[in-house]
Amino acid sequence: MDIPTRTKTVQERRNVVILFAGDSGDGIQLTGAQFTDTNALFGNDVSTFPNFPAEIRAPQGTLAGVSGFQLHFGSVEIFTPGDLCDVLVVMNAAALKANLSKLKQGGTIIANTDGFDKKNLRLAGYIDQADPLTDGTLAAYTLHSVDVTKMTRNALEGTTLGMKEKDRCKNMFVLGFINWMFSRDLANSERFLQQKFGKKAELLDANLRALKAGYHYGDTSETFTTRFEVKPAPMPKGTYRSITGNQGTALGLLAGAQKAKLDLFYGSYPITPASDILHELSRHKNFGVLTFQAEDEIAAIASAIGASYGGALGVTASSGPGIALKTEAMGLAFMLELPLVIVNVQRGGPSTGLPTKTEQADLWQAVHGRNGEAPIPVIAASTPIDCFDMAFEAVQIAVEHMTPVILLTDGYIANGAEPWRFPASKDLPAITPNFIKGPNDGEAFLPYLRDERSVRPWALPGQPGLQHRIGGIEKQDRTGNISYDPANHEKMVRLRAEKVARIADRFKPIRLDTGPPEGELLIVGWGSTYGAIRTAALALQAEGHSVAHVHLRHLFPFNKGLGPLLKKYKRVLVPEMNSGQLRQLLRAEFLVDAQGLNKIQGMPFTSEEIHAAALNLLKS
Repeated sequence: MDIPTRTKTVQERRNVVILFAGDSGDGIQLTGAQFTDTNALFGNDVSTFPNFPAEIRAPQGTLAGVSGFQLHFGSVEIFTPGDLCDVLVVMNAAALKANLSKLKQGGTIIANTDGFDKKNLRLAGYIDQADPLTDGTLAAYTLHSVDVTKMTRNALEGTTLGMKEKDRCKNMFVLGFINWMFSRDLANSERFLQQKFGKKAELLDANLRALKAGYHYGDTSETFTTRFEVKPAPMPKGTYRSITGNQGTALGLLAGAQKAKLDLFYGSYPITPASDILHELSRHKNFGVLTFQAEDEIAAIASAIGASYGGALGVTASSGPGIALKTEAMGLAFMLELPLVIVNVQRGGPSTGLPTKTEQADLWQAVHGRNGEAPIPVIAASTPIDCFDMAFEAVQIAVEHMTPVILLTDGYIANGAEPWRFPASKDLPAITPNFIKGPNDGEAFLPYLRDERSVRPWALPGQPGLQHRIGGIEKQDRTGNISYDPANHEKMVRLRAEKVARIADRFKPIRLDTGPPEGELLIVGWGSTYGAIRTAALALQAEGHSVAHVHLRHLFPFNKGLGPLLKKYKRVLVPEMNSGQLRQLLRAEFLVDAQGLNKIQGMPFTSEEIHAAALNLLKS
């Protein structure tokens, strides 16, 4: 519906997808994150997809140097950052060339004309430096050419900033304009700038000037005759904040430690895209959090194991090859039977691979990637909000079952954001460590005497009567003494495996995310494919197809209800950002003819890709 005003038309939209793109030095991620926060605080449901180069300073003006931030916000429930965008904001020619295919036909382009000079056109690979802003190639779109650079400099006339410093404020001009375009006020962005530059008056003044100049340009320019309004989403009542997956993981770990009444020790080595977990946890020393930046990945996990031995919650995290380096120590933690949480924020591999791109290719490594018989429980988060819940559950399992636990997230949800209605502490379940105070009078302490769940006691060092051996060599049953007895080794292998298998007893009954309890097709997903699968499944159901969706958060051991559920559907489709790792595990475990939809491009699925694959399978 169009609402006429004195000088403009306000057009209501249920949801909008906007993609900001430019050089990695243009402040694209900051612009996107700030506009995300503004919409989340306004009451919209949001989903984001930051996408940036691996290089610290990628070549300016080139396709390799393009940084992007896609935001989907609306007055309806949002599950993905969107397949195609309605609005594309580009700061140079390379950003346009890299992202034009992601814009809907008839969509809007807002282009910074200063980024389309001959040099930028050449670097972007435009033939004969033909300018797409003027040669008619963008006729199918609504194009607004704006000299952002010039207007930012004009807004900052009279300041003592140099030209480079002035140009760094271009993103604030864009942010101000986009706030005007979508009928948002500047209060949230102004608060952010006050916090960021409060001690640097000149920089604060410059950024505020640029922000307001962009807003007033939209308001006064005769070029823009239409604004857009996206009303708040009907979300459950509560207190919300915008949260990324890495923040959710950090806060879930912290909440778990608090409910277990344990100090949290986080041993880590910086690596993309897991580093923000360290950054977030380091802010919470007042909650008994100790963060340690180790000299390497092996030292990081070894220090966390030592912390757990001393009675704290030991946690470590990494990505890509960092997880491979931690593997030997994971086996040690498993053999010691101490609580330990290992977070793997998956990225494109192998080796260094695609460090800033997303993938789901570490599932086999998580389930099988240790020498000997060393089963470790593996769970996975599906959204930024779910990162909190699954990190909390990882602490529960580790502490109450005396085992290392692997939590899988990935770069897509780690950096993505959505509104989070955070819980009160009283609403979270208690976590009970299996501490032992001491042996009964006259009894020898048996450190590997197990309870009905096959869980051994947690004996803190230095307590009278609790002396015991601990190490990586095989142990005698119950006593923990070193043993090379063949029969004892097999017994211990089976006891440790039984303990992990019994963790499945604590899982809630499996439930469908959407769809009929039996039918033609079940789409099985895990991890960050959740939003795209759910969107596709809902669309297929609306079209009359008998399609259901189940999303797995427990990948080893599986939920006990999964096998019977799979048998209720004629076909099973497993979309994954790998070559088919969950599919093979399901086929091996349950003997079902699961079919895979696999994408290994460093980019998440679109809902349309899953929709099309499901239709093809239904027709087969």
